[in-house]
Amino acid sequence: MTDIVDPVFFADCAARVFFDQVANKWSVMILTLLNEKAMRFNEMKRSMEGITHKALTQALRKMERNGLINRTVLATSPVAVEYTITEHGRSLQKPFSAMYDWVIDHLDDIEKAQEAYDSSQVGLNENGRLQQ
Repeated sequence: MTDIVDPVFFADCAARVFFDQVANKWSVMILTLLNEKAMRFNEMKRSMEGITHKALTQALRKMERNGLINRTVLATSPVAVEYTITEHGRSLQKPFSAMYDWVIDHLDDIEKAQEAYDSSQVGLNENGRLQQ
């Protein structure tokens, strides 16, 4: 039997690269923030607990490269940068909202599954073998 692999699973597939760059917690949060209003870098950083300067910079660059956000240098003193969501980026709000709603609707089930899994792992090492 020949295994047929969907091209989307190829390592160099553009869709796979896009998912890797955009379908992560920081990108989803950034796009959600920018859907409400234009924001400056530090304002976004303060709005997202736990994000590092480096992680925010990387996420913004990837989203700008993919056409999801615009970066505008403001002629102020000192110079400031403002980020806005593009229409392309705004089109992701519907699927992101659906995913968010799904998580909220299933949060109790997810937490129960995590607790059951975690309790079944007691006494096992990282390879799934009994600890000695």
